[in-house]
Amino acid sequence: MNQLLDGQKPERRSFFSILRTYFLTGLVVTAPLYITFYLISWFVEALDAWFRPWIPAAFHPTTYLPFNVPGVGVVLALVLLTLIGGLTANLLGRSLLAFSENIIRQMPFVGTVYTALQQIFKTAVREDGQGFSQVALIEYPRKGLHAVAFVTKSADKRINSATGQTMIGVFLPTTPNPTSGFLLFVPEDELTILDMTVEEGARLVISAGLSDDESTKS
Repeated sequence: MNQLLDGQKPERRSFFSILRTYFLTGLVVTAPLYITFYLISWFVEALDAWFRPWIPAAFHPTTYLPFNVPGVGVVLALVLLTLIGGLTANLLGRSLLAFSENIIRQMPFVGTVYTALQQIFKTAVREDGQGFSQVALIEYPRKGLHAVAFVTKSADKRINSATGQTMIGVFLPTTPNPTSGFLLFVPEDELTILDMTVEEGARLVISAGLSDDESTKS
């Protein structure tokens, strides 16, 4: 645009440069779609392979249809999970669950892994909206360098008492896999809250800073 205002002709692009741009644009458009559908297909096929042997032949769709119907395992998994959730909602189910959990937690290593996974899943499916609340900048790994982190909640009173400060728990994700990272407790006055949603922050981390959310908004 500046070149046109100055009266200069824009630089002509070569034929191969245009083809390269088209190819990369097509890659950006199709690759996420392909990977998404591939992962969904893999998930459905894995559940079908797991649950299909447990389905009686009389209830299997292939008994009546000349082709395979994908997703039977997914439906069965949803039904079983709902039934299990309903059973554990009553007193007897909760008692059996608590008894089983006590046994598992007493097992070396297995109990630690189970407790950690249980906490992760409870946090992921909680309905009170108390997941990651804000996106913040913290100075990490040293002064003068900043990293994107997600605010979780105020630190435990014992942590505040030990440090003598009001600490805030943050999750510092790694790039490009934001599911791994570090739990840090940062003094409240050292957090810089960003005008950014958690989804935008996640895209920023995954894309290694290449996300263009701001330009998309405009």
